[in-house]
Amino acid sequence: MPAGLPAPPAGAPARAVRPGTGSMDCMPTLKEQLRADLTTAMKARDETRTRTLRMTLTSISTEEVSGDSARELTDDEVVKILAREAKRRREAATAFADAGRDDQAAAERAEEQVLAGYLPAQLDDGELASLVAAAIAETGASGPAAMGQVMKAVTPKVAGRAEGSRVAAAVRTQLNG
Repeated sequence: MPAGLPAPPAGAPARAVRPGTGSMDCMPTLKEQLRADLTTAMKARDETRTRTLRMTLTSISTEEVSGDSARELTDDEVVKILAREAKRRREAATAFADAGRDDQAAAERAEEQVLAGYLPAQLDDGELASLVAAAIAETGASGPAAMGQVMKAVTPKVAGRAEGSRVAAAVRTQLNG
């Protein structure tokens, strides 16, 4: 507890000091929210949510310790991991359904739904098309050869709100047509 601040009342949740800021922050990070939700899911004996959140937190921890030195991930990096995990679940559900394992496919879809609750709202096709059109106008691109240039401009604007394959398809459609 920083000097000069009163202790929180008994039973009140502790507020963490964000590293590097020295300020009290009431908004939990996404990782802290995932941990709190894991505890809630365990208490409620929600097996699907518990399993999904455990695997996701493991992926986050693995990412934190990969590389030269351990570090704390930002919320944006955690969202990227959540999107990657959701995509894995979606692909696994498709593979299981194609193999005739509907029960396993349903489990994967349920896990994807848990993860979707932590992701930003996905762009609809109209919003995506307008972002792509703006990026094409901004770069002055024309023809399929300029696809990389447009993707470079539109990807930061989309930032986790649409899957890369959807963005690429929208860019390709507008550059070809």
